[in-house]
Amino acid sequence: MAAIPGSAHAGSKGGSGELPDATATPGGLSKPADNHTVSKDTRRRVITASFIGNFVEWFDYAVYGYLAGIISTVFFPASDRQTALLATFGVFAVSFFVRPLGGFIWGHIGDRLGRKQALSLSIVLMSVATFCIALIPGYNTIGVMAPVLLLLVRVVQGFSAAGEYAGASAFLVEYAPANRRGLYAAVVPASTAAGLLLGSLLAALLSSVLSAGQLGEWGWRLPFLLAAPMGLIGRYIRTKLEDTPAFREMAAKDTAVKAPAFAMFKTYRKQLIIATGAVLLNAVGFYVILSYMPTYLSEELHFGAAESFLATTIALLSYIGFIFLTGIASDRFGRKRMLITASVLFVVLTVPAFMLLDTGNFLVIVLVQILLGAMLTLNDGTLPSFLAELFPTRVRYSGFAVSFNLSNALFGGTAPFMATLLIGLTHNQLAPGWYLVAASVISLIAVLFAVETSKKPLQQD
Repeated sequence: MAAIPGSAHAGSKGGSGELPDATATPGGLSKPADNHTVSKDTRRRVITASFIGNFVEWFDYAVYGYLAGIISTVFFPASDRQTALLATFGVFAVSFFVRPLGGFIWGHIGDRLGRKQALSLSIVLMSVATFCIALIPGYNTIGVMAPVLLLLVRVVQGFSAAGEYAGASAFLVEYAPANRRGLYAAVVPASTAAGLLLGSLLAALLSSVLSAGQLGEWGWRLPFLLAAPMGLIGRYIRTKLEDTPAFREMAAKDTAVKAPAFAMFKTYRKQLIIATGAVLLNAVGFYVILSYMPTYLSEELHFGAAESFLATTIALLSYIGFIFLTGIASDRFGRKRMLITASVLFVVLTVPAFMLLDTGNFLVIVLVQILLGAMLTLNDGTLPSFLAELFPTRVRYSGFAVSFNLSNALFGGTAPFMATLLIGLTHNQLAPGWYLVAASVISLIAVLFAVETSKKPLQQD
């Protein structure tokens, strides 16, 4: 398949925040149209299309994480609860190991054939795989094939997810006005939090209205069935959009590289190392604070399951609000300053925050989770625009996808597993907090070597 023809100039036009659109030629190609602007309706559809794919993806991860205790009894022998829980999180982690491979493949598709092509394909794979989880029989029915099938489906999910976050971020940044790239890109982490929020709400609802037997027998499957219709809606919206102005301009100039990954490693190694390190806090923090936390509260601190879900739900609501404020702040104060602030706060406050969680007081637990979530937004709300701006258009998707998925594969997907394992090895309930501190230190070092990108035009070549 050839790169999508046609072009449009990237960046803002005048001071209005409108972007140039493209007009059709008799030959069916597109050309830059300086006198045309992208309509408000188009920008809304761009935001919606970018939002929904990540929403579906992290809705699945949320449900899997929040119902991990139940899923462990369905797919693994119940002889040892901690071993079954470790196995469940192990499957969660293994599905991430395929993400770097997915990053290379989706990055190649996105940089060669277009952001739209990659995003339209990835959402179909993700939705189908998530739907299939609801159909897998349990261990008591088909024995060892149950966890094997679960693992296979999770691998497909991991592969498809590798293209979502990076692609949606690049899509939004390349459509955004130059002075609002941080705000536009903040839609991506907001969509992940919204997916987690719906997963948390459904998990809390199911836990409250169904008995333990009903939840374990069939109730846990219901949220996964929702993936199919949501994915179809997202696919439909994405197919109705044009590709980004930056990509169309590159395609029209015929400057796309045949092997984006090779070009990335050859010319942009420093950016790749910085990006991978900067993602580490996001990778560990996101899954420890927003995915693993209900399991930590219920399994390790013996807090009620319903209260654990409720506390996380309240924290997620505040997180979504903070994320957009962070996007605005990163446009004003710069990406580097925001990322450094996030790392320093996590180094200083994480362990004391985990100490406060052990009080058993519901209000204290909610406030601590809100604090941790707010700190995380300083990183999460800034990272998508920061990573997209690090790389030029011809390798932007690849650079973002590879760095983001490599760090998430090694440290993000393994975070719930490592947190559970470290607690078991050290018999110290603060172990997840120290693990998060270590990730913060590495991210801080990486960001210190970065240059500020927020005030500069997007790199084209």
